[in-house]
Amino acid sequence: MKPVVVFPDAVLVTIEYLRGAMPGVLAYSRTPSPRADEFIRVERLGGQRRTLVTDRPRINIECWSLTEEGAEALMSRARAYVLAMAGKRGTTTVYDVAEVSGPMWLPDSESGQPKYAFAVEFSTRGTELE
Repeated sequence: MKPVVVFPDAVLVTIEYLRGAMPGVLAYSRTPSPRADEFIRVERLGGQRRTLVTDRPRINIECWSLTEEGAEALMSRARAYVLAMAGKRGTTTVYDVAEVSGPMWLPDSESGQPKYAFAVEFSTRGTELE
């Protein structure tokens, strides 16, 4: 029988990293209600298990602000930090971060609030359940 392996929550790993790297910046897995003037939303867009013990999530990072310039500046900072995220993150090790979609201008369709986004993939190692 193959080992049963569980992987870390890649969204939570990314959010916790961004909160630590960018003090004062709001980072969530869902759009806050009420909507903040400036925030980052992190979501998993899939990805795949590469080996028995390696997961490679695809993570989308959206950056909202009150102005296009503010959203772009927030995205640029978040992008720089996320691309440097490899290393030990709490109990998780993040390996080989790679950008899979560069900056995209995507104003929020509901509110019209300025938003930029980008996407990355990185590898993490799972742990065997007993």
